Parts: sequence; structure tokens; C-alpha cells
Amino acid sequence: MKDKHEQYLNISKEILENIGGKENIAGVAHCATRLRIVLEDDDKADLKKVEQIDLVKGVFMAGDQLQIIFGAGLVNNIYAVFSKMTGTENMSLSDVKTKSAQKQNSFQRAIKSLSDVFIEIMPGILAAVLLMGISGLLGQKGLFGPQSIIDMYPALQGINRFVGIVSSGIFTILPLLVLYSSTKRYGGRPVLGLVIGAIMLHPALADAFEVAKGTVKSEVINILGLDIKLVGFQGGIIIALMMGFVVSKLDIYFNKKIPDMIKLFLTPLLTVFISSALLFTVVGPLGRELAEGITSTLLWITQNLGIFGFMFFAGIQQIIVITGLHHVIGAVEAQLLTDTGKNFINPLMSVALTGQGGAVLGYVYLKRKDNKVKQIGISAFGSTLFGVSEPAIFGVTLKYKFPLIAGCIGGALAGGYVYLSNLTAIGFGTTALPGLAIAAAENNGHLHYLIAHLIALTAGAVLTFLYGKIRKK
Repeated sequence: MKDKHEQYLNISKEILENIGGKENIAGVAHCATRLRIVLEDDDKADLKKVEQIDLVKGVFMAGDQLQIIFGAGLVNNIYAVFSKMTGTENMSLSDVKTKSAQKQNSFQRAIKSLSDVFIEIMPGILAAVLLMGISGLLGQKGLFGPQSIIDMYPALQGINRFVGIVSSGIFTILPLLVLYSSTKRYGGRPVLGLVIGAIMLHPALADAFEVAKGTVKSEVINILGLDIKLVGFQGGIIIALMMGFVVSKLDIYFNKKIPDMIKLFLTPLLTVFISSALLFTVVGPLGRELAEGITSTLLWITQNLGIFGFMFFAGIQQIIVITGLHHVIGAVEAQLLTDTGKNFINPLMSVALTGQGGAVLGYVYLKRKDNKVKQIGISAFGSTLFGVSEPAIFGVTLKYKFPLIAGCIGGALAGGYVYLSNLTAIGFGTTALPGLAIAAAENNGHLHYLIAHLIALTAGAVLTFLYGKIRKK
């Protein structure tokens, strides 16, 4: 045990020497596999030397953080020694993310804030969509014969019905949860976000879906000469995001301006009333137009660009990951699901990621005599199996450049198959192996999901290996 501690101590010292010393550290934390360090000056870090340190499986910069891959379990031991050495042992991962965000420009912070909104509620969404996937597997015919599992085993019908109810619950109040999370993210009191979310889904308002179908007419009231349609905001994910920002800013403003004596009751009163007025007069109509524009644009791409649109998106999606702009896609997927009931973006993102995993395998096989490459590559590939591509990109494919392109081509080819097979998803937020559970069951969707990923994996690996051999010659 003493020898291990000595080893971790030496590793920590070497890291410190190659990142500019203790004074260059703004924050330290760790996740499941990586030591995450925010530096005052990124240029003082020598990534090549850090990568050569004992037990290091990969190094990359992401989200203004230096991320050093050690692997599950090991990272906890090294963090304990390193954080004590640098005096950062009381910092949380949230603290490090806050430090990291302070280094970003306004556009980067805006993009990250959208990501943070969905990260807060993602556990609930993942639980629901995975349960929904299980219900789909139980009810789909043709997976294990002409009958579905519940047809073959009627005793499971009650369980399937129960799972269906449990899985759909969150989606009936998703705008409310998004409003809660976004209000919290932008500095307001979350309970005020819940109040506005409840107003958006109030039973006294006409159901937005029924009004859109023409089966229900909305009531119109007049306030100070302004006609307001009393229509609910079911499925209003974009509107909820916008309203969270409005509620938080009003709450912060009134908290500063109103005297302490009357702040307790007057601040929430004004925040809720003005937010509600803006919801029905400005934000709601604007948000509906924006959401409709996003959905219409996506549908136009699929209908007019066809297979080329799918291939293009799957081909560049991991390039988008490098920029960090992929964080906003979750909001688009949620709105697409609300408007159409299907999500064609999720399988495209999944095969794009798998293409990078294939490229990693191809490069590992190409450099199979290099133990360091094998260590980094196997760890990075393992992450892609569960929907995390950053270690693969920053540890291997982007680092050596041609594997990145090969992986993108693999993703593009698989994206073409996604189009031809009409593969979609019934949820969002999970890809690769976990994403199989949310693949839409229609037209043998689960089988097509596996084939699409096999195409991406194989193409990425083969193209990387072949180009590597040609380049060597």
C-alpha cells in the first residue's frame, strides 16, 4: 500500500511540473474516469509530457478543462493525493465547472447554460425513455417470432401496462421540469419556475394539441384592449427554456430593487404576474414560432435533402462535439419529439459517435505494438460504447487527425443507412449501447439500429487502418 501511495505521489508531482505548477491551478475535481483540472493559463501545460506520465491513458482539453484519463477507481486514488498536494481537496465537480465557465466567452457560456438545464433533469428523462424502450420491446411483434412477448406471455401484460404509465409520466409535465431547471440555472428561485410551469399546463387552458387539431376552440379574453388566447403550452420545451430565463431575471431584479420590508411577498407576486403576462403575450407566441421553425427546418432537410442530409449530419456531428455546440441539440430533440413523436436525430448522433469508436479500434490495431496507444485506445473505445466520445476524439482521433476523418466517413455511411431504414428513436439523451433501448420498434428498428452501428464501427476501423498502412508506405 505504501508503494502505491508513493507511486501516486510521484505521478502527482509529475503532473504538477508539467502544467505550470500549483499557482497555475484554478480548480481540481474528478469524474468516473478522469482527473479534471482548470488552469489559469492553458498554454503552460505540456500535454505531450503529461501523456507520458505513468498510468496516464490519455490527455485532452475539453470545456476549458485539462482532462487526464486514468480509469475507474484509479482516478479516485490519484485525485486524493493530487488534491491534497495542491490544496484543492474540498472542491466539487460543480465548483470546477463554475471555474471553467468563467474562462469562456459569452457565446460559450450561453451554449453551456442550455446544456446545464437538461443535465439537471436528464436522470428523470433517461429513466423514462429507457422504460419506454423496455415497453416497446415487450410489445413489439417480430422480434422473437410472429407474436410479441406479451402475446406469448399474457401474464406480462399488467407489467407492460404499468411500465407504459411510469415511462410516459415525465413527458406530460416536461415543460414544467424544464422551466424549473432553467430558472435554477439562470439564478432565480426554482419554485417560481414551477409556478409558471404549472400555469403553462393549467387544466383551465385549452389543450394546445387539441387546438392544433381543430377539435377544441380556445377562449379569448381581453385585457386592457389586448386579446389573449387561453391556450396551454403542452410540449412547449423552447418556451419553457425562454421563460426560465425571464422568471430568473425578474426575480433577481425585484430582489435587488424592492425594500427588504416588503420584499418577501412583493417580489414573488410581481415576478409571477409579469412572467405570466409575458408568457401569453410575447414569449409564448415567439416561442411557438421558433419551435415550429426548428421542426419545419429539420423536416425540410429530411424531405428535400434525403439521404445526403442524413449523411452530412452524421458526418459532421462529432466535429460539432469538438466545438461544444452539440449541447443545444437536446432541446431540439425534445421539441422534435413533442411535435412529431419521433426523433431521427438521436440515431444519427449515435452512429457518428460509433464511427469515432471504430476509428479508435482501427488505430489501436495499426499501432498494436505500442502499449501506450493500446491503453489509451481501449479506454477511449470503452467510453464510446456508453455514449461518451470525448476521450476517443481528444485522446486518439483528433490527436492523429486521419482517424477523425475516417470516423466521420464511417458515421456518414451509417447515416445513409439510418435514412434508408427509416430508423428513429422514441426519446433522447442516450446513444450507443444504452440507445438501443429507445430505438423505435417499427420496421425492425432494433435490428436496423444494430446494423447501422456495425456499419459505422466497421467503416471507421477499416478506413483508419487502410489509410494508416498507405501513409506508412
